Amino acid sequence: MSLRTRLTLLYTSLVGGIILAFGVAVYSAVSFILLNQVDQTLARTAIEIIDNLQIDSRGELVIPTLPLLDLPTDIYIQAWDRNNRLLGVSPTNLSLNRPLDSEGMSSAAQLYQTVTIGNTYLRVFTVPLVAGNRQLGTLQVGTKIAVVVATQRTLLTILIVGTLISIMIASMAAWFSTNRALAPVDDATQVALQITRADDLSRRIPYKGPPEDEIGQLIKAFNQTLSRLESLFHAQRRFMADVGHELRTPLTVIKGNVGLLRRLGNTDEESLGSIESEVDRLTRMVGDLLLLAQAESGKLPLDRRLVELDTLLLEAMQQMGVLARDRLTLRLGEIDQVLVYGDQDRLKQVIVNLIGNAITYTPTGGEVVVSVGKAGSQARLLVSDTGPGIPAADLPHIFERFYRAEKSRTRSRDGKGFGLGLSIAYWIVRNHGGRIDVDSVEGKGTTFCVWLPLAETEGIKTVSS
Repeated sequence: MSLRTRLTLLYTSLVGGIILAFGVAVYSAVSFILLNQVDQTLARTAIEIIDNLQIDSRGELVIPTLPLLDLPTDIYIQAWDRNNRLLGVSPTNLSLNRPLDSEGMSSAAQLYQTVTIGNTYLRVFTVPLVAGNRQLGTLQVGTKIAVVVATQRTLLTILIVGTLISIMIASMAAWFSTNRALAPVDDATQVALQITRADDLSRRIPYKGPPEDEIGQLIKAFNQTLSRLESLFHAQRRFMADVGHELRTPLTVIKGNVGLLRRLGNTDEESLGSIESEVDRLTRMVGDLLLLAQAESGKLPLDRRLVELDTLLLEAMQQMGVLARDRLTLRLGEIDQVLVYGDQDRLKQVIVNLIGNAITYTPTGGEVVVSVGKAGSQARLLVSDTGPGIPAADLPHIFERFYRAEKSRTRSRDGKGFGLGLSIAYWIVRNHGGRIDVDSVEGKGTTFCVWLPLAETEGIKTVSS
């Protein structure tokens, strides 16, 4: 059963139930009002008769001549003694010698009943006649209620027909409104199927209704998912193309050197060194790719503990000083004692990557300045260089895999760059609760700023948890 059918049935059932309950309430109220008016008339008549009753010397009832009483002409009256003998009747039912209500004759309390005599509907009021603790007889007062019965039947017919018509209208209205409400869902389904068949993630689902309603929010979320999938798909294609390009170069070098060795027939140290260098490059690239894959899948745990970030920075600068040599100046700026909570090896990897990039892209005679300090509840690590800078159009993409802002350079001068270092650094910092900011001006240089929570605030909370 489809959703629109279930919604239509539910809506129709609710409306039908409400209309049915309303009809029963109306029918009951009208019937009560009409019968109550009749009962009041019968009660007044009975009181008038009882007020004129007498008891003779033997303790028997003496019924006055009923025609002498000022009674309505449509009233039927019977007076019975305690032995169920008829003592008197109204002129309108002289031919009726049996009780108006046989069941009421045995009642010890006043009783209103609707009875049928022949094809005539009567409303009968039975009153036991009691003197002291002794019942002297029974008085029954009745009247025709043909008008009441006809009114009830007409009202019942109207309510039944009206209920059926209302349910039919409600079902058609529910079907129409449900179809209209679910039409965007059908459109979304068709577009989604077309996207699946055509593999065209650039398409979006159109929606002309109000964007803040449930359907609008659903389609908006679906379109955002499509945008995300499209971005991931393009990123994957670019990633595969970059990986293919990066693998092709060292493999070509290796193949060329192997062919050269085969033709020479002897060992060439330069060719072997080139092969070894390219194999090392491939090994590092595969290791970085595996590291990123483990990180993104959540399978790379971090050995969190208190880390002296200033000490870690000094160790990294000592190692990177060999890379700088006499080509440029690697200088320590401001330094302060800073404690953070994290993985010491991964944080050192971030520092080495940032300093290494700065040294690689800073020309001869330039300067790289590294500093660490505190800013509020955050630790701040700065790595600045006087290199060529990064174009503004490339800044949003520098943390993507294999992305290089300088397109003319296919790899770094030392043959170690693959465009993965910043991606790894970004993941490590983000999973330490921090962030990396970049400020770059073309022709003047670039500054990377790493923000990490201080151990005195965020770190202690993490330990206690």
